[in-house]
Amino acid sequence: MKYEILNEEVCSSSHSNDNQGDGTNSKRKMSSDDVESRESLLDGQPNGHAKVVVERPVFSQQKFDEGFSPGSRPQTTLRESFLKSCRKCQCSKDCFLGFLYKILPFIGIMKDYNIRTDLTGDIVSGLTVGIMHIPQGMAYGMLTTLDPVYGLYTSFFPVIIYFFFGTSRHISIGTFAVACLMMGSAIEKGLKSPSVHIVTTCVNVSRPVTVSNLTNQSSMPELMLSCSDNTESVKLQIAMAVTFMVGLIQLVMGLTRLGFITTYLSDPLISGFTTGAACHVFTSQIKHVFGISTDRYSGAFKLIYTYRDFFTNIPHTNAVTLIASVICMAMIYVVKEYINNNPKIKPKLKMPVPIELIAVVLGTVIAYFINIEKEYGVKIVGNIPTGLPVPTVPNFSLMPEVLSDAFALAIVVFAISVSMGKILARRHGYEIESNQELLAYAITNMGSSFFSSFATSASLSRSLIQEHVGGVTQVTGLVSSALLLLVLLVLGPYFRTLPKCVLAAIIIVALKGMFRQFLELPQLWKLSKIDFLIWILSFLATVILDVDLGLLCGVIVAIFTIVYRVQRPYVCVLGQMPGTDIYRDISVYKEATEIPRVKIFRFENAIFFVSVEHFKNMLFKFTCNPRHVKQEIAAAEYKIRKEKEKFEKISYKSSENEVELNVTGNTVTEFQPSVEVPDVGLDTIILDCSTWSFIDSMGVKALISVVNDFREINVKIHLAFCKAGIREMLEKTGFFSCLDRDNLFVSVHDAVLHALHQSAYADSDSDSPVDGAPTSTEVVVRTVNGETDNTDVKS
Repeated sequence: MKYEILNEEVCSSSHSNDNQGDGTNSKRKMSSDDVESRESLLDGQPNGHAKVVVERPVFSQQKFDEGFSPGSRPQTTLRESFLKSCRKCQCSKDCFLGFLYKILPFIGIMKDYNIRTDLTGDIVSGLTVGIMHIPQGMAYGMLTTLDPVYGLYTSFFPVIIYFFFGTSRHISIGTFAVACLMMGSAIEKGLKSPSVHIVTTCVNVSRPVTVSNLTNQSSMPELMLSCSDNTESVKLQIAMAVTFMVGLIQLVMGLTRLGFITTYLSDPLISGFTTGAACHVFTSQIKHVFGISTDRYSGAFKLIYTYRDFFTNIPHTNAVTLIASVICMAMIYVVKEYINNNPKIKPKLKMPVPIELIAVVLGTVIAYFINIEKEYGVKIVGNIPTGLPVPTVPNFSLMPEVLSDAFALAIVVFAISVSMGKILARRHGYEIESNQELLAYAITNMGSSFFSSFATSASLSRSLIQEHVGGVTQVTGLVSSALLLLVLLVLGPYFRTLPKCVLAAIIIVALKGMFRQFLELPQLWKLSKIDFLIWILSFLATVILDVDLGLLCGVIVAIFTIVYRVQRPYVCVLGQMPGTDIYRDISVYKEATEIPRVKIFRFENAIFFVSVEHFKNMLFKFTCNPRHVKQEIAAAEYKIRKEKEKFEKISYKSSENEVELNVTGNTVTEFQPSVEVPDVGLDTIILDCSTWSFIDSMGVKALISVVNDFREINVKIHLAFCKAGIREMLEKTGFFSCLDRDNLFVSVHDAVLHALHQSAYADSDSDSPVDGAPTSTEVVVRTVNGETDNTDVKS
């Protein structure tokens, strides 16, 4: 069977002649005749469009494979993979250096470091980021319910460790609002754990009291009971246990190459989750803005309980605290929006105005001179110890209690950090390795937990500023750490009088970027209703429930949408575009026309246990349900048979035919039933398999069931464009004992031409196999622009 796809009168027979030569002819250089032949394919019209001129047989998959001798797909066994990995492990200098560069990426970075061009940008960027670290570290440290100094530790130790193991050159490691909020939530849950014991210690303290009478004055000691508990110490122990557990989880993920797991955290999920977390951050700081106290809650509906306490205590607002907070927020917002982010002024600034640090310094100085704590009752930061913390081993007994919080925190900080790192790496033309980043964060968190530093993450705002100011490598982190070391060793005590409301104001203004994610919703609604649903549900779950529960709900919703899309993919019927051999969805392309008595069905997903039911249901819906048709045919035949039994039959025979007659009185009439056997309306169903990525055993069983069901009503099934993996699975499961191999075709058009030929061959009352192409007859089907022109049958 042959066909040609022609455009106008062009039909070059030289192509078929050239293809009949040996393999060396196909590799020779193009001759002048070949050039002329190729140029003849171009449309002579001014638009210069190319033409498709093809003359080839109609290929079933079996005939195609016989002519072109395909091989098998390359498959690697577990043993081969193991041996290949072992062969990579060679005791050589190059192998050792490659391993060293991979584990310690800073060696390769510093090897290519140019002091003349890179050092200046790293120093300026490091000082800028270091200045940002000071107020943000103290503010976000307070967000974890720990003392602000621990935020400074987190801005110092992890940055140094990440320098040696990280592959990103531009992210700023340290404190981050969402990570600090999740750490604070873990600490609150840990305090309620049965294995945690708060010990209250009371001691007698004597102080002198002056007693006077009519004659003299005397001093007598008075005993007072002073009580204190170890709550702050227990909080620190819980935080360090969580941090170490976060690092341990990331280490296991890195060693087992599970960096891909963050792909399940889609952008809408992360956006909705971080926006919901921003609501928790705002709620935790609003009490400092008004200078009131609320109880701390954890678990579901914590925001509702917190705002209940907030509005109950709002009459006790400290006016000075509120005024200072409003002034501070207004000052920070105006400078950030109209100076640092002003497109006209920003290019002229060598570095952003460090308005947060200015607010911290001004707040500290003013509070010191007006004695704001004693005179106005404004809460201040308090004593900040100088020096570096003594290394302490984390409390490993608390780790089982914080496992769930640590797992959620490990996933979130890694997803946010890697996403930010990939964005910046793409801008500067290098790549980061996700699994190495996992190991870097693991070592950073595990090492930092010995130095009173809680779980760290990349900061979006600081990373963008670090890149904008001119940072080139992680040397920027060393410069910022040097500045923080100066603060920890010398300047820390000077921030003792810093009002907490100033830190709260810094945090609230920093949330502006997260709350702006609400503006994504209209565009997200237009692009994808499912992504919009993921965003909304992730946000609501995070706000109504707790942060970790919100993340879990978001992941469950995202996975459910994946399952839904896989289980119920798009299905359609294809039609032929006029004048072409191209087939498209008839609901999309109105000019696409269906082939008479042929249905071309496309199921746009793999056929496996999740989707087999939907596949069968949709196939029956768009074609016909063979079981229902069979029942209708049986019912019609039964009714006809009953009608025949009501009449007296007389047979009239002749040499040519036999007619059944019915005698009623004196009149002889031909028998005509009142019903007809229903016509299915189609002879062939073509399954477009081009969108099937794979098929499992249940999918093959479904195909066998479909083939058998339609065979009972005399409808043939053809498969078109089966990939090699699909064909291998069909071979393994014995599918071809049900359907002959001649019913697999290399394209939809081949299957259509074969079906049309079978229909024409059946109309001519010739004997032909039910399945497969005829073997004793050569049929030439010539199509012009995809339309059948004539059919020649040669015996």
